[in-house]
Amino acid sequence: MATQHDNALTRALAGLPGPLPPSGVIHIAVPHPSRFTIVGNHLAQHTELSLTAIGIGVHIQSLPTGSEVGIKALASRFTEGETRIAAALRELEAHGYLSRTRVRLANGRLVTRTVFCNQPGAALRGGTVVTPVPLVAPAAVPAPEPLVAPAPVLVVAAAPAPTPPPSPSPSPEPTPVPEESHPPVRVPSRTAPKAARRPLPRPRELTPELRRTASAILAGLRSHAKELVLSEDDVEALVPGVAAWLERDAHPDTIRHALTTELPQPPKHPAKIVKHRLTVLLPPPLPGAQELAPVRRTLVIPLQNCDGCDRAFRATAPGHCRGCRSELTAAAA
Repeated sequence: MATQHDNALTRALAGLPGPLPPSGVIHIAVPHPSRFTIVGNHLAQHTELSLTAIGIGVHIQSLPTGSEVGIKALASRFTEGETRIAAALRELEAHGYLSRTRVRLANGRLVTRTVFCNQPGAALRGGTVVTPVPLVAPAAVPAPEPLVAPAPVLVVAAAPAPTPPPSPSPSPEPTPVPEESHPPVRVPSRTAPKAARRPLPRPRELTPELRRTASAILAGLRSHAKELVLSEDDVEALVPGVAAWLERDAHPDTIRHALTTELPQPPKHPAKIVKHRLTVLLPPPLPGAQELAPVRRTLVIPLQNCDGCDRAFRATAPGHCRGCRSELTAAAA
């Protein structure tokens, strides 16, 4: 099979006109009879777009009108994640290939209308109009098969296109409500604001003993994890955080284990990693004797119905109330 493939490739290269280049790509162009899309070199060879944006732009241009091209729809089709696809769509939008606007329909529902333009600059020159037409080869040109592209694309015409023949059952497109009747829609930002970072914990009182012990723990971290090499300035800045742990009765071995376990490889900023763990993993203070004391419960005596007068009274066992007991005692006497 390999020999046949090499012979076929040799014959194909021999049929190319002119001498072959000593290096670089060699094109063997075979005409497409059907299922093709015309893509401009301004998109395929764009110098400012990423390769992901160029590929997604070519893919969207090859799809028929009405196809879903949202972030989740593209992420379910390709291996790139939603973050890379969203960034690529923003690139296409910044260079004029893609337009996403929020439109209010007649029923009041807001939808996102996505428009892809195969020539961004041509749609705005000279008052031209954008008309969706299918790519169909002229009937006057003889060809073995009609060159029909399966998907309609957007092309720019200098004058309005002729009215196409009416379709059997056209589906009416919802018309947006005029802007005068509805206020402009403010689309929220794609990037949520980041929460403020928590400050490094500090002890109630940084005594000389706490400072000495904390400095020794920080300086000795490289003996337990060779990646955590801290400078003197880093040690001095991180001493209050370790002192806060020691003030809460954390053992030095516990602090070393929390700062040196499961480090990212390779750690780019050791001081930032230590500061983050000292802040996020700070243990709570140990409970005192008052917090650990048992809770005193109040004894509640239940209500009983008197056997003589059926009056309610509180007692641990059924019987007679105080008045009935007094009458029984006087009668017995």
